[in-house]
Amino acid sequence: MTGESLLPSMAILHRALFAWFNVLIFMILLALRLDQKIQWNYFIVFIPLWLYDNFLLIYIIFNMISHCKNPLNRHIVSLQRKAWYMTIVLVFMCTKILICLKLEAPHWFLPGKVVLAPFWLLLPALTVDIFIHLVLHSRY
Repeated sequence: MTGESLLPSMAILHRALFAWFNVLIFMILLALRLDQKIQWNYFIVFIPLWLYDNFLLIYIIFNMISHCKNPLNRHIVSLQRKAWYMTIVLVFMCTKILICLKLEAPHWFLPGKVVLAPFWLLLPALTVDIFIHLVLHSRY
């Protein structure tokens, strides 16, 4: 196996490890907070997820910039796809903000429907998007 063929798989491995590490740290902080071992604000407990979302946004933005700078790569479909990915990350960030607000400010009486509304609106759209993507790219 040459070094060139190893690089793409290493990048995927590092991204997966980074994601799992962030989820692990978040789960540990959440368990400590729910067991009342720490009294931190939920916005602080969610920091690993905020970091991961910010890295995703930066990655998508740089991808979009490099897409636009490359004169040979002017396909609007792939640029729309990257904008869709950015929308997904932003909606998930909004959902996390609403969850933290619900947990930190119970006197606001935010109903669960309102808190999870961005997620429940995005879920059917993601399902349709994945189904269309699978149908269009199937080899059978």
